[in-house]
Amino acid sequence: MTLEIAPGADRDTWLPAHLQRLAARYRAAGLSAAAAEELAEQQRALAGTWTVADVRTDGRTVGCVAVGVADRDGAPVGRIGEVWTEPGHGRLRPAALEWAERWCAERGAARVEARVTGSDPLFDGYAVRGQNRMKELTAASVEQGAVTARPMTAEEYPAWRAQQEDAYVFDMLRAGSHTEQEARAKSAADFARMLPEDMATPGQALLVLEAEGRTVGTGWLHHGFLPGVTFGCSLDVLPEERGRGFGRAAMAAGERAVLAAGDGALMLNVFGGNTVAMNLYTTAGYRVLEESRSRDVSGGGA
Repeated sequence: MTLEIAPGADRDTWLPAHLQRLAARYRAAGLSAAAAEELAEQQRALAGTWTVADVRTDGRTVGCVAVGVADRDGAPVGRIGEVWTEPGHGRLRPAALEWAERWCAERGAARVEARVTGSDPLFDGYAVRGQNRMKELTAASVEQGAVTARPMTAEEYPAWRAQQEDAYVFDMLRAGSHTEQEARAKSAADFARMLPEDMATPGQALLVLEAEGRTVGTGWLHHGFLPGVTFGCSLDVLPEERGRGFGRAAMAAGERAVLAAGDGALMLNVFGGNTVAMNLYTTAGYRVLEESRSRDVSGGGA
């Protein structure tokens, strides 16, 4: 058996099939069909930049690899969009991944990144930089707790936003996914994109969490992020209130707000290295939908 990785595959032919495979993996991970298709569609613009190579054995195409290199603050970062083979040819995937890593390294990338949906042992050697987790909600499953949520006031907003931007930078640095310069640039850009009208941005709910007559945390929910799905941008307990049992109750307050807005599922992101949050989400019933992973390929190897 001979293996050949042949760059130059037709990206326009590959892209629809890739998005279908991605949507199928999202459905298998627990998303509804409508939400899975929309989340996959969000990758169309990025996927249009990939270099696609055919995976061939004995002269027959049995899979594909999608790779790219992006500039991040002047440093090239490799990206692996897909390593796919037909059923019965999975044994070729490790060699295809090695080719993808070399391709990125040869173009100056010291690190390669990949989004991994569901369980894929191929990327077990990659460090987890972040996770998207999700939980389906019903009125019967959401706990009633001591923490309640109210809308944030205009006076509270500036301090909250400054704190959230700094916390976002800290999370990226702890995860090892960005340098400090990269993290600060990404934080500023992401907040400008997600809250272009500050508190008046449609679909965004900014909350203050209260218990025992005082503020114990804040929340930021993006309702309708996907059909029937709210994205929890943050549900935070204040540092001075941690360790008092408010964590799970704060999440329950956010879940009640999701149901009140008409959505039936809550998706959350957690950065790699934040084991406290990961453990909390696991015990609260949030399963892993997708992970961001990366590894060092400096020197041109895996």
